[in-house]
Amino acid sequence: MIRAMIVDDDALVRLGLTDLLDGDPGIEVVAQAADGLKAIEQATAYRIDVALVDVRMPRMDGITATTRLRALPYPPKVITLTTFDLDEYVYDALAAGADGFLLKDTEPAEILRAVHLVAAGSAMLYPAAARRLIDRYHATNQPRVTAAQARFERLTPRERDVLALLARGDTNADIAVHLTMRESTVKAHVSRILTALEVTNRVQAALVARDAGHTP
Repeated sequence: MIRAMIVDDDALVRLGLTDLLDGDPGIEVVAQAADGLKAIEQATAYRIDVALVDVRMPRMDGITATTRLRALPYPPKVITLTTFDLDEYVYDALAAGADGFLLKDTEPAEILRAVHLVAAGSAMLYPAAARRLIDRYHATNQPRVTAAQARFERLTPRERDVLALLARGDTNADIAVHLTMRESTVKAHVSRILTALEVTNRVQAALVARDAGHTP
């Protein structure tokens, strides 16, 4: 059972998402919050697997909340919610540790699918909108490029192959098929990649790959 939390200052959005998620037999909404501060409080009181977090909220916005949530002893996965697919704040949330983002008008089935995927840790949510977002807001600057390239050089050739597929949004199962290896081997590679790149999730690994100039 995936334990979920909805964080949004719009009560109707919280109600709608709660009804949707609770309708899935594999998901239970155990907490709600109207702002980032309440989200931290709830995540501390309840063990949360996946938090759906609005970007723009009073008292504490979704970016700060994501950073704080990811720093907890038992950090939940975070899916950022936004109204606009090209929102600079969403990029900031991804850089802060969010595992992906969803538009609020995403089809219900896709929202459920995203929660399951992110909870499993087998794939990051990386739709075409996310690619456009990164292209627009992840502007190149030489210090970041140099740092990313240095970290990229730590990877073995096989790990670089895995990272390239990971960065385009492939699941571990997809990568296993493409590279003709066991899924457990892919998971081991991904773990080593995250450590070598000094990041905490697949989204951040993809950002490093882009900075280093090694995205598909």
